[in-house]
Amino acid sequence: MLYSLRGKLIYAQPKLAVIECGGVGFRCQITMTTARQLPSVGAEAMLYTIMSVREDAIELFGFAGQAELECFKQLTAVTGVGPKAGLAILSELSPEKVALAAASGDYKAFTRAQGVGPKLAQRIVLELKDKFGALAASGGVELPGGGGGIPSAAGNAAEAVSALSVLGFTPSEAAAAVGKLDSALPVETLVREALKSLAKKG
Repeated sequence: MLYSLRGKLIYAQPKLAVIECGGVGFRCQITMTTARQLPSVGAEAMLYTIMSVREDAIELFGFAGQAELECFKQLTAVTGVGPKAGLAILSELSPEKVALAAASGDYKAFTRAQGVGPKLAQRIVLELKDKFGALAASGGVELPGGGGGIPSAAGNAAEAVSALSVLGFTPSEAAAAVGKLDSALPVETLVREALKSLAKKG
């Protein structure tokens, strides 16, 4: 319903921001990552938003970037992961780190978030990896092997495409974005730069 908000930031704290648009203050729950990117109170701010409507509450969640918003949608689609857990995870991990952890099966990375135990972390990895598996099957992209050798440039690119697919991009979109970059770059850098170009395209 509400795609984004742009207006004066009238209140801010680590987990909350209020943006005034047309005389109405919109209360947005935010991640620590978004909080660090907010301007000072009184300045213009812009957040990408998603609304959650339940029987007992209507909540608005705001994110500084589209990648964080898309990652939040992917996380909260996982069984047992509510908005609170989604915000907690994205306060600890950037979208690219979420994607890399899911693609590589590193469930322990998710347990750094408050309220996320080992069982839920394993479920996150399982369900996000399953989503990627379906995309890979249709798009012909394979997860890189888990060997212990030195990662090759091609392996870095493949792992970056895997991570982007976990975030919800199609294999062709992910491959096109990564293909424009130097495949010798670290995987996390490839994912971060590809996310920037995909955000501009969107």
